[in-house]
Amino acid sequence: MRFFGTLAATWIAATIAIASAGPAAHYRWNLPPWAAPPIVPSDNPMTQEKVTLGRYLFYDKRLSLNQTFSCATCHQQRFGFTDNKPTAIGSTGQHHPRRASNLTNVGYNTALTWANPTQHSLERQMLLPMFGEHPVELGLAGHEKVLVARLQAQALYRKLFGEAFPAIAQPISLGTITKAIASFERTLVSFSSPYDLYRYGGKPSAISASAKRGEALFFGEKLECFHCHGGINFSDSSADIRTRIFRTAYHNTGLYNIGPDGAYPVNNPGLYEFTRRPKDMGAFKAPTLRNVAVRAPYMHDGSVKDLDAALDHYSAGGRTITGGPYRGIGRLNPHKDLVIRGFALTAQERRDLMAFLNSLTDQTFLTNPALSDPFLKH
Repeated sequence: MRFFGTLAATWIAATIAIASAGPAAHYRWNLPPWAAPPIVPSDNPMTQEKVTLGRYLFYDKRLSLNQTFSCATCHQQRFGFTDNKPTAIGSTGQHHPRRASNLTNVGYNTALTWANPTQHSLERQMLLPMFGEHPVELGLAGHEKVLVARLQAQALYRKLFGEAFPAIAQPISLGTITKAIASFERTLVSFSSPYDLYRYGGKPSAISASAKRGEALFFGEKLECFHCHGGINFSDSSADIRTRIFRTAYHNTGLYNIGPDGAYPVNNPGLYEFTRRPKDMGAFKAPTLRNVAVRAPYMHDGSVKDLDAALDHYSAGGRTITGGPYRGIGRLNPHKDLVIRGFALTAQERRDLMAFLNSLTDQTFLTNPALSDPFLKH
């Protein structure tokens, strides 16, 4: 396939964690018939009791040391489970170098975060926001016992943990906390957009004629969007229980080109941070485009303000920065993905592509009460 031959920075990995996982046989996913469930690890099978507990924990500010932040502070339902800030801000006020990852269909991701090839497990990844110190997110490093004691003091949690983990004598622990939150995160499933109704649901009028023309552009070789944003999850780093070949791909899109070697800002080198291979400089995972219209600003550092600016970036084949420490012509970055070649759009084609991207907005997902804050009265 030409796709594999042309990627300048691609990480292809079959992970032990994914390969050893299996389907959740007894959990009711409520998916459309054309969508398969996400892969669930065999040591954390899905149950409704764990999902219910995980939802409370996801929205509970007791999970930050200073009790000011919850997971949902940075992962808000109305924004597709990210926020609208260029870069994230932790519970201590520390500014992060990257945006909060969106959690739309996060259970389908073959790797987590923007550019960490070692993170494949929602259960283990949860430890980073809880205990990470560079940067601080929830600020719990060294305070695991404090968190457990806080939850143990709540009658609600004594009940929910007991129901979710009935075989464990002392069910409130770090391990059960992360398993419950991961179970809830796997229910953040978005497959009810107008485009889904049109493409898979047998409803030809679900999207406009303009959006249909935009779909043709998106999946055509002129724009080549689908190479990185293909499949039912609009990401080339996705898998479900039917997947047999697992891969995670990282791409340099020409967002920066600092100095003679195509560098990115030192606090955001992408996959290079882990591999130290020059070709991985500036390579980041392509996120799902589902609900992309509600997730501005864009890119790993939120430096592209809206969808119009994103189209400008890709049509130019990279971004040109004319002044300041990051000045450079991204189009000429030597590590740029070869599918980012640039293209010309007529005004109508641009409107069509925007109509298509907007058709991926799933209002059912963005307003689903089952995914909302359980502490609020509706």
